[in-house]
Amino acid sequence: MADLSPPLTTKEAFEKVDNLNLTCPVGYDYVDNEAYDLLNPHYFKGLYLEYYPTFFNEKLHISSTMGTKHYQLCASYLNPKLVFMGKVNSHGRLSARVKAVITDKLIVHAHSEALNYRAQFQLGSNSIIGATYIQRVTPRLSLGGEFFWATMAQESGVGYAARYETNKMVASAKVISTGSVIMTYVQKISKKVSLATDFVYNCFSRDVKAKVGYECDISRLSRVQGMIDSNGVAYALLKKEMKMGLASLLSACLDHMKKDYKLGLSLTYH
Repeated sequence: MADLSPPLTTKEAFEKVDNLNLTCPVGYDYVDNEAYDLLNPHYFKGLYLEYYPTFFNEKLHISSTMGTKHYQLCASYLNPKLVFMGKVNSHGRLSARVKAVITDKLIVHAHSEALNYRAQFQLGSNSIIGATYIQRVTPRLSLGGEFFWATMAQESGVGYAARYETNKMVASAKVISTGSVIMTYVQKISKKVSLATDFVYNCFSRDVKAKVGYECDISRLSRVQGMIDSNGVAYALLKKEMKMGLASLLSACLDHMKKDYKLGLSLTYH
């Protein structure tokens, strides 16, 4: 919290906030992205091998993943006007996603430094309709809201979000009409070390969950992440990028209460 500036006077605040010069905020779904990435890395168990060859000027990507009990093949085509992603696994599950840009005004995830707001509309095959809006009201504070409607269940809801950010910290809060209250905080201790925590509370069920984690960049090619949650489960992740496009990932999970211990190793070749 050391990076928080002292309160501004009315004159200073008026001079500092210029709506025409405010940058576009992050998307509504990403107001807590820094905390989510740090507190929810990909923990796993077993041995995984992944291979990512690239074709046609890095537009077409094909990858394969082999685990202890399954095999998965993924393909993606990345183009400014068309994005296609699909995957199939040995369990018979097939999924695909397509994003097409019709005109410059219909880009869903458009980003413009000249605008101080971001809006998104979603219509999916799962009968869920949603809309989000977020606006940067000061250089550090962004406020937003969302509306969603499940047509099959005939249920709807609204949500509100706030995000405050500086060069060394990011704090966010979300309140949803379903009863969920989510708060996150990330503090950058140094160039290599960051700390994060989150707090999740449901007003209806009175359930409470919390996490505390850290991330340390040992070097340009090595990173360590760790986390412990309110259930007493500890996690650790070590990522090491080697030469010739080879990367390794070591994952560990310790649950002393349930006496459940997991260890995983992943090797990836690009």
